[in-house]
Amino acid sequence: MDHMDTVIFACSSLRSYIYAAQERAGTSYQIIFLDKENHLEPENMKKCIIDAEKRLPDTIKNVLVAMGFCGGAFDHISFSRRFVIPRVDDCVSLMLQKDGIYDPNPKETGHLYMMEQDPEDLSFEKMFQENQTSYEGISQETLFHMYFDNYTHLDIIDTGLNDCYSERYAQKAQDNADLIHAVLDYVEGSNLLLEKLVRGKWDIQFLIAEPGHTIKHSDFFE
Repeated sequence: MDHMDTVIFACSSLRSYIYAAQERAGTSYQIIFLDKENHLEPENMKKCIIDAEKRLPDTIKNVLVAMGFCGGAFDHISFSRRFVIPRVDDCVSLMLQKDGIYDPNPKETGHLYMMEQDPEDLSFEKMFQENQTSYEGISQETLFHMYFDNYTHLDIIDTGLNDCYSERYAQKAQDNADLIHAVLDYVEGSNLLLEKLVRGKWDIQFLIAEPGHTIKHSDFFE
């Protein structure tokens, strides 16, 4: 692909991972980051994606997407240029891929996942302080139970790019696990799909949506 006619749309939660993928692949596509806070409401992320695409110049022919279906953010929309999107349900599943086998959702029921490179970026306590204003009339304690009562495990995804075995990282993860009364553990992940994305190695793990194609749920999930 020509670096002049291709850009990357990346969830900001994957900032360091898309940088690492480009460095490893020897590519230098322009990256447009989409604020991860939009994940709280898929319709907000959908609007963010549509607006970002509309702002692209006509010279851009390809958009490589460093995120997944993400709650329906891509459901029933089409674009005027090619979009290449990993066929996974969200960014967590993106980082849990370890091989070339199509698996849109390898997450386990009852497991919450941590993949941040900087552990300070994940704080369940801070999350509630920032979001409780969105739920007027509901106490922070009630919200806490709504979010976390179904989780029994907090798994750190070892991508090989996060220093997740350091004392600082492990302690921050343990603090979060203790807060939600979850068992802390490690699971293997990788940056495989993002590297394949930027290398143009698009196989069954990717949706290649040509211009005018209406993207649907069934494009991601067989």
